[in-house]
Amino acid sequence: MRTTMLRKTALTIAAAAATAGGIAGPAVAAQAAPSTPTAVQADRKPGGERQLDVRYEAQPNFYYCGPAAARNALSVQGKNIDVHTMAKEMGTTENGTDSINDITPVLNKETGKDVYKSVELPGAKADDKQTDKLREDIKRTVDSGHAVVANIAGTTTDTDGVVHSFEGGHYISVTGYQDDGDTVTIADSANPATATYQLTTDDLADWIATRGYTATS
Repeated sequence: MRTTMLRKTALTIAAAAATAGGIAGPAVAAQAAPSTPTAVQADRKPGGERQLDVRYEAQPNFYYCGPAAARNALSVQGKNIDVHTMAKEMGTTENGTDSINDITPVLNKETGKDVYKSVELPGAKADDKQTDKLREDIKRTVDSGHAVVANIAGTTTDTDGVVHSFEGGHYISVTGYQDDGDTVTIADSANPATATYQLTTDDLADWIATRGYTATS
């Protein structure tokens, strides 16, 4: 299956990606060239908003989205962990990283025992209870100075109307929130041209559905 990312004005074909199953199935992403780490955004504002400082790097190949998302997530704490080292620890292959449960132990190795906990969303669509929990998990995690890592699949549209499609699966980092958690900021390793964007939490929850995410406990 070919993974694509749609923009407002053009369709960019990124790379071939293997089809993934549910939360336990492989998840891979579009290929993107490595980039020099740059700050995505850093700010804290009143009124239910917070944005962590991300030292962004694109993934070096089409199947490193899991390690790259974890690396970007850890960068908000000033950590710069080698993505290849994390890929080895996660058991990442050309089929991708199997599940969010392979991400959580690596994050805990770098942040402390049981800091992160995996949350699964097994249904085809997130229900209200799952969406509310995701919102609170993101707010608590970001407020503690950590980023969430999510395993997503399918197609969604960001708040600027740009379509992001990863039918074969993908991993992203959630690095901030606005509107008291109703909108979130994504750091996406797949393409430096769309390194960061915003989604409603409702849309993110449905994007995660059938898979899962890891947040501080």
